[in-house]
Parts: sequence; structure tokens; C-alpha cells
Amino acid sequence: MAALKFSLIPMLAIMIGALIAGWRTPGEKLVAAMQHLAAGVVFAAAATEILPLVKHGGSPTATLIGGALGVTVMLGLKAAENRFEGPVALLAAIGLDLAIDGLVLGLAFIAGEKAGTLLAVALTLEVLFLALTLTNDLTRRYRKVKAIGLTCVLALLVPIGALVAQPVALLTPVWITGFLSFGLMALLYLVTEELLVEAHEKPDSPLISAMFFVGFLALLLIEEIMA
Repeated sequence: MAALKFSLIPMLAIMIGALIAGWRTPGEKLVAAMQHLAAGVVFAAAATEILPLVKHGGSPTATLIGGALGVTVMLGLKAAENRFEGPVALLAAIGLDLAIDGLVLGLAFIAGEKAGTLLAVALTLEVLFLALTLTNDLTRRYRKVKAIGLTCVLALLVPIGALVAQPVALLTPVWITGFLSFGLMALLYLVTEELLVEAHEKPDSPLISAMFFVGFLALLLIEEIMA
């Protein structure tokens, strides 16, 4: 149940982010820098831990099907976000996003404890700033207490997603490869279409952009130390 225990870390990060946003809204440059940092960490975790396992899974068919489903689900989520507006649609979209994050974290622990631990670090940074953004947006519609409460409730979807992934460990290696390919596509989508896109909507500078590489190198160093 290591996945469940580690999923509590990003869950707590969401709650902390909600409380911080309720107290004081961080500056746009700080948020952009941290989003670049989180993108670098998530990309490194995907490239160094999940990708090698998919490549050596020995099933091109499972890789193709799992990856295609991953892209389809994430693009479908994006389309739903663009089509439906309002706080309910926003909460539903982010809730599904967090559940997928938890699912991917659970899949990473199936691949190995080191992969899961590194991904837990990456997702903690990602969801922290997601919580900041969401709570800040909700405070424009609701009282601060309600906005914080709604964000904290959504945080529970991360460990729920991690629990859903646990039965996958009982499947054959071909199925596991397919699920890992799904998770890999979800992570790459998170980096390229969410974190970096949102970061570039804010004030940019070479220092802010460099935070992506700081995050990437930091996770590589952590992996070397843990090896």
C-alpha cells in the first residue's frame, strides 16, 4: 500500500495550496516559475522511470493501445473543459484531472518503489500550484472558506485514484505495459498542454524558463542519489 501512503503527500499539498491561496494570492512571476519547475520534475520522472519500463515491456500492441487511450482521455478532458463553463464544470474537470494523477501515481508504484517515490515528488509540486490556481479562481465566485473547502474535498481524489490502480498489479505484464503507456501519455500531456501552457500565459523571462531545467536536473540528481 505504498502508493496509498505516498498519495497522501500530494493530497496534503493541495490542502496547503488551498490555504495559502485563501490567505494570500502568490504573484504571477512566482507561479510561472514554479509551474516551469514542476513541469521539469514531472517530465524527468516520466522520461527516466516510466518510459524505460514501457520500452522494455515487450508488447508494442499494449504500448500503442494504452498510449492512444491516454491521449484520447486527456484530449477529451481538455475538450470538456473548453465546452462547459462555470464552477461546476471547472470542479468536475479538475477533479477528473486529480483522479488521473492519483491513478498514474499508483501505476508508477506498480513499476517500482523508486519510480513511485520520484513521481510522488513531481506530482506534489504540480498539484500544489493547481490548488493555488483553482482556489484563487473559486474565491471570485464563493466565500474564501467555501472555496478552500471545495479544493480540499477534491484533494481526496488523488488517493482514490491511487487505490483504483492497485488491482492492475495483479494483471499480466502485457496489461501492465498498456496501463503504464496510458500513464506516460497522461504525464506528457500534463507537462506540454497544461503546466507549460499556463506558465507561458504569465510574465516570462530567461530565469523563469530556466526553472524547467532546474526541476529536470534536480530529479535526475535525486534519482542518482537514490540509486
